Amino acid sequence: MTLEQSAGTGLGTDQPEGRSPWPALWAMVLGFFMILVDSTIVSVATPAIMEGLRAGVNDVIWVTSAYLLAYAVPLLITGRMGDRFGPKNLYLLGLLVFTLSSLWCGLTGSIGWLIIARVVQGLGASMLTPQTMAVITRTFPAASRGQAMALWGATAGVAILVGPIVGGVLVDGPGWEWIFFINVPVGIIAFVLAWRLVPKLTTHTHSFDWIGVLLSAVGMFLLVFGVQEGETYNWGTIRGVISVPLLIALGVVILAVFLWWQSRNRREPLVPLSLFGDRNFSLANIAITTVGCSVTAMAFPFMLYAQVVRGMSPTHSALLLAPMAVLSGALAPVSGRLTDRVHPRALAPFGIAGTALSLFWVSRVMTPDSQVWQILVPMGFMGISQAFMWGPLGATANRNLPMHSAGAGAGIYNTTRQVGAVLGSAAIAAVIEARLAAHLPGAAAKSDQFQQAAGAHLPPPVARGFAAAMADAMLLPAAVLIIGVVAVFFFERPTHQVRP
Repeated sequence: MTLEQSAGTGLGTDQPEGRSPWPALWAMVLGFFMILVDSTIVSVATPAIMEGLRAGVNDVIWVTSAYLLAYAVPLLITGRMGDRFGPKNLYLLGLLVFTLSSLWCGLTGSIGWLIIARVVQGLGASMLTPQTMAVITRTFPAASRGQAMALWGATAGVAILVGPIVGGVLVDGPGWEWIFFINVPVGIIAFVLAWRLVPKLTTHTHSFDWIGVLLSAVGMFLLVFGVQEGETYNWGTIRGVISVPLLIALGVVILAVFLWWQSRNRREPLVPLSLFGDRNFSLANIAITTVGCSVTAMAFPFMLYAQVVRGMSPTHSALLLAPMAVLSGALAPVSGRLTDRVHPRALAPFGIAGTALSLFWVSRVMTPDSQVWQILVPMGFMGISQAFMWGPLGATANRNLPMHSAGAGAGIYNTTRQVGAVLGSAAIAAVIEARLAAHLPGAAAKSDQFQQAAGAHLPPPVARGFAAAMADAMLLPAAVLIIGVVAVFFFERPTHQVRP
């Protein structure tokens, strides 16, 4: 019996007897891929949106910020809703909302309505994302879950490349509206495939923790908004007595109250704290937070270096990531098979440490006169490393969880990843400003002008200083990953590998 055939027996899972879970996973990955691409594709279109809608820089920043907030805040809730109402139902609803709001985004004629449409789009993405991981947990036996998680992880790596390239082609061609219109046919195909191929799984109809919903939503909003918009308000006053530190502090306090309530709720808490009794789940959440932080953080200084210092277009800049995406996707099946068979300590530390080393390597060749191949080689090594990072982390996180908690576990895992991404975005902005001030005194205040100068030739002294600042900033995501390396060294052998 092949591994795929054994995965379809339904033994130890919620998968219907005799039905392979692979077609359902491929169908769901298409929708997951679409929202990951959407997360990167919009950044390429920022100048075109500013011109087309006659909007300012802060307005266009909110096109992305509103989406990320609406995406990150409800993840705990939508993951749990998948357990109660069925992951297929939540996935289809999220996909429908995302697709229709994409059409709305493309048709809108003002920046205000575009921001509102992006909020709705983010809500759709938040409903969709946790269900993919939950379905993997509930339909693949623990012994073969690594291959499925490897595909899930490889999807993220490929999306990092495809988003900016497709965005550049569409913006240069039919116009910025098409970065949203393209989601419509893809969304329709993904909806039909999921409707036909994803099985209806058992639901768990118990009480819903509405107090937990309110506390988590408010706490997450305040924390994510404060961190995400901190740089915009110079980490100070927003309006009147409301300030960025106050919002962050309130968010932390409310989330602490939320955790206290989860420990006191004896019926059905939104986040079953018992899940953290599994060592691998806890450690994987620490590690994925550092991964989300570093992957998001590295994109900003690298793309600024490629476009401002090297004068590359957004499309050409994205192609520098090609070795990473291609090798990560190509090695995903190998990583998946190994993840199912060997101790996670043999894979995850290599994947995370290799990614950290790659970031350090890239930072050393980010000079005005380095050859392109000198950048492509460490990017290739990063792709090899990431093949053994995303999949093994995801599989190890949820491998031991009970079926009825698959949605909750997926929601927590995706929330910590997204919070890490928000923290990375905020932290790298501050580091870039600091390093620009160090290498080019007075230039930090003109960073917007540097971004507008992409494709132009900077004077050699300015180019060297700007490149050095971006190279220094790349050390932050590399350093953050060290925490993840330490965490995964404490993984224990999954229960399916423990012989009785």
